[in-house]
Order: sequence, then C-alpha cells, then structure tokens
Amino acid sequence: MNPKHAVVRTPGDNYTSCLSTHPLHHTVSLEKAREQHANYCNTLAELGLEVIHVPRSDEYPDACFVEDNAVVENGKAIICRMAKESRRGEQPDVAAVLEEYMPVKWATEPATLEGGDVVHAERKLISGITERTNLEGVAQMQEWLGVPVATIFDPSIMHLKSYVTYLGKGIMIATEKYAHHPALEGYQIIIPPSMDEYAADTLAVGDTVLMAEGYDTAQLMVKEAGFDVVSMDVSEIQKCDGALTCLSILF
Repeated sequence: MNPKHAVVRTPGDNYTSCLSTHPLHHTVSLEKAREQHANYCNTLAELGLEVIHVPRSDEYPDACFVEDNAVVENGKAIICRMAKESRRGEQPDVAAVLEEYMPVKWATEPATLEGGDVVHAERKLISGITERTNLEGVAQMQEWLGVPVATIFDPSIMHLKSYVTYLGKGIMIATEKYAHHPALEGYQIIIPPSMDEYAADTLAVGDTVLMAEGYDTAQLMVKEAGFDVVSMDVSEIQKCDGALTCLSILF
C-alpha cells in the first residue's frame, strides 16, 4: 500500500475520558499521549506522507482516533455513522478536510460503520461485522466506494483491525482466531503468538510497517516476511483501547 496523505488529529484536553475497558485506563497521561502522537505524525512525514491535521477537539475524548470517522477507497470517502452516540460529533471536521480531496458521502441510519473495522487490501476491503459496524453500514460503504467488501462476523469484538491488518504484497498479519477465516483465503498469513496479539494492529506504508513497541516476536516475524519495521511506543493510546491504525486515515 502506497498512500500519499495521512489525516490525523491531536488528542484533545478530554482525552483521559476516552471510552476504554483497559485495566490501566486510570493511568492515562495526556502529556505523554500527545508526545506519542507527535512522534507518530513525524514518522509518517519521514515516510513521505503529507500529514494533514484536523483541528483538535477538546469536546470529544476519542476524536484523535480519527480512523473511525471515515473510510477512504477508490478516490471517495464515506463518513461513518459511529455506533457510540458520544462520538457522533467528531465527523464534521474530518469530513470538511476530506472534501478538499475527494467526493464525500455520509452513512445514514440504520447503518453503523467505523473505519477501525475496515481492512484495506488490493482492490477490495475486508470489514468486520462487530459491536461497531453492522451489515447496513457495510452495504452503504460498498455501494458508495464501488469496491467489493468481504466480511468477518463477530459481534463480540469492537473492531476487526485489532486482530487483522494488511501488510502488502499479499501478506496479512492476523491473530489465530481469524487467521483461517474464508475472508482471508488466498493471503499469506502471519500469526503472532498469543502474547503478541496486540501487535496485529499494524500500519503499513509501502514496505515499512509501524508496529507497537514491546512485541519483539511479532516484529521479527514481519521483518522476516521482508518488511522494514518501525517500533513505536503507543502505551497511552493502548490504554484508551486504541492502536496504530486508529490514529490516521491514509489515502
């Protein structure tokens, strides 16, 4: 995958009130989260991407998880109707930025759709049907974006990309639970050990893969598959149930 742009949004003043079930949620540091986010943005710029900053939101705690706001593919964007009502005010600023680059359409009720469920592969998407994305959301996305969408049904999870991401060159990284799903048939699958499952949420830019720090085995597996790996400290992102893909919209 060779994107040229990355849409990002700095954590706002209410970031520590993010939606999270993480056991260390109470220890989130806003200052450290902003440092980690800035490093993330700098890394994307070093990889040659134009980093586009959506104005910071101090009203919506989860607004830095900008990926959930939109899905971009085939030169178009669908603005997501997020499952949590507390997040539904995040999208207008993101939509305004994307409208400068491409046609935009909003998902409508009864659809729920979040970008964290949508894996981008060559000429197709793979979407979770989860707590946050329903079948109507997938149908509206497929119709507007004009690309085929395979689905993985698991209403017990929040987002599919916490478990499956596409590295490029026909290679996926996926946890054992999803590695043999028919939607992933035809791909080479890297399956990290159970202790490294968080590292399955990767962000690929060309032949470089951003991966969470502290998951050495998963990183080694990706390196052995022929990719350069950039290890990133995302501790304060993880405490808000976020990961590397959550922090940007690439196109």
